[in-house]
Amino acid sequence: MLAGYAVQVELSRGRRFPEPPHPYRNDYQRDRDRVIHARAFRRLVDKTQVFTRRYSDHFRNRLTHTIEVSQITRTVAAALALNVDLAEALALVHDLGHPPFGHAGEKALDSAMREHNLFFDHNLHALRIVEDFEQRYAAFRGLNLTFEVREGIIKHSRDYDPAKHPELAEYLLDHRPPLEAQLVDLTDEIGYSTADVDDGYEAHLLTLDQIREGVPVFERFFREVAQIYPDAPGKLQFNEALKRVFNRMAGDLITHTQARLKHAGIETLADVRLYKERLVAFSPEVEAERKQIKDFLYENLYYSPSLAGEKDDAERIVTELFAFWMNNPSALPHYYQEKAEQESLPRVVCDYIAGMTDHFIIEQYEKHCGD
Repeated sequence: MLAGYAVQVELSRGRRFPEPPHPYRNDYQRDRDRVIHARAFRRLVDKTQVFTRRYSDHFRNRLTHTIEVSQITRTVAAALALNVDLAEALALVHDLGHPPFGHAGEKALDSAMREHNLFFDHNLHALRIVEDFEQRYAAFRGLNLTFEVREGIIKHSRDYDPAKHPELAEYLLDHRPPLEAQLVDLTDEIGYSTADVDDGYEAHLLTLDQIREGVPVFERFFREVAQIYPDAPGKLQFNEALKRVFNRMAGDLITHTQARLKHAGIETLADVRLYKERLVAFSPEVEAERKQIKDFLYENLYYSPSLAGEKDDAERIVTELFAFWMNNPSALPHYYQEKAEQESLPRVVCDYIAGMTDHFIIEQYEKHCGD
């Protein structure tokens, strides 16, 4: 049974191009499956999350991170009596627009675009992917996803100003997104906050002492675990403590959101859309802990000197390749040359680079910019 404030698939605003119903899958299940079978989704396996394969192939990449977020999202959505199919589809598509090399690649691509008075936004790029770039069907371009999934792609993590983005007018920018979309932003936080601590520890870029000192919630749980399992290997004690941090964040997200919904008198989807702020949230105590973890990761991992060289390489590769194709558009693949006749060249070059995997963009750099 879905809550009254959940999205009902029977009341979906539908697809841009109407399609007959499927005999045994609802529309959000079909959207989930279309995302999974998309080329852009498969390419996530070769896109950096934090660590490249130079460290190990055991660490998260953009695809495994996405799968982990979908698992967290399904669990929390079910506990809140939300539409699990819609929430899962949104979790699976939430990182589809990320370029190669993680946030370093995104930063460089945005900087290159801003020199042409444009910008790069991975949410808006994901919308372009599902609306245009994926070509699997004879009847239409893109994946022809339902309105609610397309809306969630752009609105799950931020609010766009209607005055600055008139091209997004159909997506109800003056209304809040459904809870299923709001949820993904915070399940993403749970996923990468705990996973990056795990991978950083495995990579020997974070020490146990650093984590215990810099993340108080981890320290509390580690002390507890050490009393329960005093003879367990250190890595297993670490795992148990981090699992408890994970469970605390997920459990708090459920209970605090339930409390907020009750306090605000939310009963319908319309109530959610018209509320003054987003309703899915951590409690103040856990939000402070989440921020502590994030600050710790930025200070000790994301900007670690050990990763600085790779970030510099990533920014240089993206920047120089962007400049190369701007100066030599005839070197673009034929498809992108045709697109450049209809769209601005910077946008076409940006689209081409954003779709690349880490491996492919390095090959292109060596081919066009190598000495």
